[in-house]
Amino acid sequence: MRLATWNVNSLGARLPRVVEWLAATRPDILCLQETKLADAAFPHEQLGELGYEAAVHGSGQWNGVAVVSKVGVADVRRGFDGEPGFPEAEARALAATCGGVRVWSLYVPNGRTVDSPHFAYKLAWLGVLRDAIAADAATSPAMAVCGDFNVAPADVDVWDPPAFVGSTHVTPLERAAVSSLVDIGFVDVEARALKGDRPFTYWDYRAGNFHKGMGMRIDLVLLSTALAAGVTDAYVDRDARKGKLPSDHAPVVVDLAAPTT
Repeated sequence: MRLATWNVNSLGARLPRVVEWLAATRPDILCLQETKLADAAFPHEQLGELGYEAAVHGSGQWNGVAVVSKVGVADVRRGFDGEPGFPEAEARALAATCGGVRVWSLYVPNGRTVDSPHFAYKLAWLGVLRDAIAADAATSPAMAVCGDFNVAPADVDVWDPPAFVGSTHVTPLERAAVSSLVDIGFVDVEARALKGDRPFTYWDYRAGNFHKGMGMRIDLVLLSTALAAGVTDAYVDRDARKGKLPSDHAPVVVDLAAPTT
């Protein structure tokens, strides 16, 4: 089974690139974030021509998540119980069962600055998410929690740790929130880089950060221990960040043995 996650930063703007990438990479399951599409505008027909069906959760101009699958989509859940909002709940979390794997696609709030109400919202959101994931994991031994976490789990996951002092994405509170998810019984799959030795997944559009290697690893694939035991390869498809009108994120691709439970 091939599983992938990708913050596409507007599926409407990137659809030709996504279709091309799907045809070439052929994941069985793709988690999408920041689709920025209302559910009615999701391109089911175009993806269906490649053999994919999709569960979607979008509201239009902002946010939006989806799970795109060649191996079925069942037991779809949009959001989670008690999900905090700002002020209303946003389209940031979607779960579905695909080919025997319970899959979550997440777009964690950015947090903006540590003294912002958005930061408190981010921490609250992650805290309630942990409870939802723990409850789901209790009945789903094969589970993948994927997406743009807007958190770099360790200093090695940013291009220059001193440059991030005082910023979001690297604070102890954010890192502890992600660690608490891992502690439920997940493995943070550290994909290999296709170029260099830093498997970054995000590079800001500004100042040529991509070409300078000034990136972060904030797009994560957390696999239940049973599923992680079957990983045969994992990589960041850095080439997808190149070319005309790319997203500012690159896909993470994980190959694994099909679950036996």
